[in-house]
Amino acid sequence: MPRQQLSRSDKSKPETRTRPGQSKPTPKKKKKKITGKRVFWTLFIVAALGVFCALAGYMFIMVSGEKIYQQNINKLAINGPTQIFDRNGTLIQERSVRTGDPVKYDEIPKLLVDAFVATEDRRFFEHQGVDIWSIGRAAVRDIVARSAVEGGSTITQQLAKNVFLNDDKTFFRKATELSIALAIERKMTKEEIITTYLNRIFFGKGAYGIKEASETYFGVTDLNKLKVWQIATLAGLPKAPSRYNPQSNPDLSKERRGVVLQLMADQGYITQAEAKEAAAVDYAYNSQNKDKDKNYEAFIEYAMQEAEDVTGLTSDDLNRGGYKIYTTMDAKAQQNLETSFKNNELFEKSADDVPVQGSMVIVNNDTAGIVALLGGRNYNTGNFSRVTSRRQPGSAFKPIISYAPALESGTFTPNSLLSNEKQCFGNYCPTNLHGYTSTVTMDEAIQDSINIPAVWTLNQIGIDKGLSFAKSVGFSLTDQDRNLALALGGLSTGTNTLEMAQAYRTFADGGTYTPAYAVKSIVDSGGDEIYKNKADSSQVMSKQTANEMTQMLQDVVNDGTGKRAQINRPVAGKTGTTQHGIDGFRSSANRDAWFVGYTKEWTAAVWMGYDKPDRTHLLNQSSGMAAAMFAAVMGPSLEGYPVQQFEAPTPSAPVEQPVEEEPEPEVSAVTGMSASYDKDNQVVALSWKALANASSYTVYRKGSTDGQFTAISSGLSDTSAQDSAAAPGQTYEYYVTATMKDGSQSDASDTVQITVDEATETPVEPEENPEDGVVPPEGEPTTPPTGEEVPGTDTGTGTDQGTGTTPTDPNTDQGTVPPDTGTTPPDSGTNSGQNGATTPTTPEPTTPGTTTDPAAGTTEGTTTAPQTTTPPTTP
Repeated sequence: MPRQQLSRSDKSKPETRTRPGQSKPTPKKKKKKITGKRVFWTLFIVAALGVFCALAGYMFIMVSGEKIYQQNINKLAINGPTQIFDRNGTLIQERSVRTGDPVKYDEIPKLLVDAFVATEDRRFFEHQGVDIWSIGRAAVRDIVARSAVEGGSTITQQLAKNVFLNDDKTFFRKATELSIALAIERKMTKEEIITTYLNRIFFGKGAYGIKEASETYFGVTDLNKLKVWQIATLAGLPKAPSRYNPQSNPDLSKERRGVVLQLMADQGYITQAEAKEAAAVDYAYNSQNKDKDKNYEAFIEYAMQEAEDVTGLTSDDLNRGGYKIYTTMDAKAQQNLETSFKNNELFEKSADDVPVQGSMVIVNNDTAGIVALLGGRNYNTGNFSRVTSRRQPGSAFKPIISYAPALESGTFTPNSLLSNEKQCFGNYCPTNLHGYTSTVTMDEAIQDSINIPAVWTLNQIGIDKGLSFAKSVGFSLTDQDRNLALALGGLSTGTNTLEMAQAYRTFADGGTYTPAYAVKSIVDSGGDEIYKNKADSSQVMSKQTANEMTQMLQDVVNDGTGKRAQINRPVAGKTGTTQHGIDGFRSSANRDAWFVGYTKEWTAAVWMGYDKPDRTHLLNQSSGMAAAMFAAVMGPSLEGYPVQQFEAPTPSAPVEQPVEEEPEPEVSAVTGMSASYDKDNQVVALSWKALANASSYTVYRKGSTDGQFTAISSGLSDTSAQDSAAAPGQTYEYYVTATMKDGSQSDASDTVQITVDEATETPVEPEENPEDGVVPPEGEPTTPPTGEEVPGTDTGTGTDQGTGTTPTDPNTDQGTVPPDTGTTPPDSGTNSGQNGATTPTTPEPTTPGTTTDPAAGTTEGTTTAPQTTTPPTTP
């Protein structure tokens, strides 16, 4: 076969052979040339998509804005003021536009409109709701700041935001704002927009709308009478109403006014001479004499906050939504309360310009509606309210945590004998101011506000039972409160006058607890009732327990520590005082003073004290002044009401007559004198036995270099003392004498001698105490504040600190008692007492647990505020 000849082309492309199993190579594709036609169509498609997206976005904005506008068009209407009524349906205040009618466009002077246009939106009459130039400027600044910091909003946009949206500065909200602004411009004229804007904008000081602002800041009701400087001041407010408020910040307001005047001059609305003249005026209007509508402001602010909570409406909605809010306020009581708090004679005089403050809440016993409240002296709109601020209640908490639950347990009666011996409960060792006795009745313990019986009783019924009862009457207690110090008012976070009033009201209402409230009902501008209070009541104790508590608390007011609360009708109540708790500060001054009491009609709680207690700002008086405030307010407020008596409790079951004991032989001298040296605290600790009929004790000391004995401490009510002035290495002798109740002096005790050890190291300064209501770090003790009040007096002294223990078994009700002692008075399991009362058989003492809650005991008359350090040394 002849050989096949290859062409030139064949030679240029040698044959490529493929091995078995190999795929043939893919031929290379030719690159397509980019032609002008291809570029044209690409750009055309991109442009078309861009136009489509832009149109879609615009249509979305238009439809969205139109939809929001139509759904909320009623918000543009000025509904007139929201009206607030007292419990009798009498109008007590109008909020929003003060006169009740919005201003009309022809009532607004042209210069006032010019001022707002010049300041807020110079192209207002030219754009269609959105100013592209302003948006561009704002966008540049947002990019620089990397966040939405400037709105670039027109007056129409501001109206849209104020009426339909919140104040969040986000890009999505801004787009929605634009869409609504465009809708508004399509539906309203420029005159209608500027008029609505001026009627709706907030000017500070609770003033909504130009007319109310004019009256608030200048006392001018006719806008045509406003001067140039006043117009400029008002036009400068919307940017920052609080910052540029001429009453609170006159210098900043004047500076802002100058900016507005210059803008007006630059745009030809006024001359430079007029601007200069108006800028020089100093603001001098005093609006304090025009406070007719600001009566009852403390109550109204509380009621408005409650209305927000129960309806979910905003403050702005409520203030200018044309609502009718019906409250529980009694105008006469609220006025008497405000007047009494302005009476300086009813408050302790301060050593400087920082005043003693106070709080008071009155609650209706039938309905639980708040009759009146006030959160401080000289209260003004927006002030800090002490109605809900938390402080330690002291002995006013004893009926809640100890005595009422004890009665409810069925084991105790008002005539039951309670232990009043000096004793410790585990590591917790509370003390009494006026010494100790074997037993006292529950009635006597409450009347004289004695500490030991309150703690002993809580230990008997178990801390869990006391906690459960306190929670049932409205107190929010936690596991940190689970210790015997609760008996003396040692709450981890304290309480307030509102909680105390609603808790004591439960006694007055026969054991039924109902949360206190201020708003009865709310009606909208259309006449529909949108809210009505429905009392959530519960029976938390028997009527017998409530009546027995009332009977004992009446004795407190009639013959005990609450005498100054007496008025022309039966009153039941309890005092409470807390000591200062300042480490290392020896003073009988107090931190808090309380009185919580009730008549058949109303219950009231009063607190007095300094906002920030320190060594200079403490109370020299005790709870008597709080009781006096109760009388000053409640007496006049209840005039005209028929005097009603409390319902008497059913007599308790017959009990055994007390067994007469042979009187102890009269002792003419103090016995049991002992002395020891505390190396840790470097003090000499002295103690002795109580002497019958002694009212106070005096300690005498003589050093090895002294020629005679010298009194180092007198007027002591306790049977112990500490000498911190003893020098290391010296030998001292001590003895004690007693001053008897008839004024006579006892013989001297036996003399004890002790040598003070040489100091080996410098003691470390104790840490500062935490403030009231602050829980110390875990592991540190919480010193509970509480104590007894002296009947008929306003002072109390001293504290002794100890520690308390909680039950080891959380499922038991028993607190711990000291080992080998039990809690029943000596020589009997059931002791007879006066009035045929018996002491319940004491349960077997529980073993002290391994978990302790250190807590401070206090002397009678006062309560110690929480602290984590050792108590101050008493010489």
